[in-house]
Amino acid sequence: MANRKYIVGNWKMNGLRAQLADIAVIAAIAANHEGVDVGICPPATLIGPAAQANPEFAIGAQDCHFAESGAHTGCLSAAMLKEAGATYSIVGHSERRADQQESDAEVKAKAEAAHAAGMGAIICVGETEEERDAGQAIEMVTIQLARSFPAKANAEWLTIAYEPIWAIGTGRVPEASDVAEMHAAIRKKLGELMGQGSDAVRILYGGSMNGGNAAELLAIPNVDGGLVGGASLTAAKFGPIIEAAAQS
Repeated sequence: MANRKYIVGNWKMNGLRAQLADIAVIAAIAANHEGVDVGICPPATLIGPAAQANPEFAIGAQDCHFAESGAHTGCLSAAMLKEAGATYSIVGHSERRADQQESDAEVKAKAEAAHAAGMGAIICVGETEEERDAGQAIEMVTIQLARSFPAKANAEWLTIAYEPIWAIGTGRVPEASDVAEMHAAIRKKLGELMGQGSDAVRILYGGSMNGGNAAELLAIPNVDGGLVGGASLTAAKFGPIIEAAAQS
């Protein structure tokens, strides 16, 4: 049985209160497609207002700290984010792994912290252009997944997002065969890490998905949804992706 499709928008460092109107429209579109799970991860400043205005819609965080509290200036714990209205958090996005030098061990700890706070976690993994050109993409991604994998994981709270780093925000998209090969490799590794229940963990594709290519990408085996960046910033662009998921 195929997994229920899951479409998540990552707004990154975009969005002021004026953009709450778009979240409301996206939430309405999602409500009309009950066969698809849809969520938006706005900047932390908008989590509370977005969750309060759209109580039935899944608002998430873009990151969380692995500690419950402490001397971590500028950081937010999973409990803080949950209290604000987030029900899940992205962890280990390639931009944070690169810009904030986050290690696999930190990503694992963040996912476990999210779970401990009663939130879901979306763990991101992906290869650089250099790694792909060297023929090391599958090896690097599966090693990264194993090292980032949280304890006591199950499909009720864990999602994996594969993001070819070289495709994020560039408009470049891998061949369907490359996506299929990578998602199959991730599925196999999940089986090794988890055993029973691994098939139910959803694997999202996260590299320049848009309304034009969503249907093709979502038809690929083991692609259970999408982690969408730029195309999630407006209802006009995000809506067609939700529609494609509903029809896949």
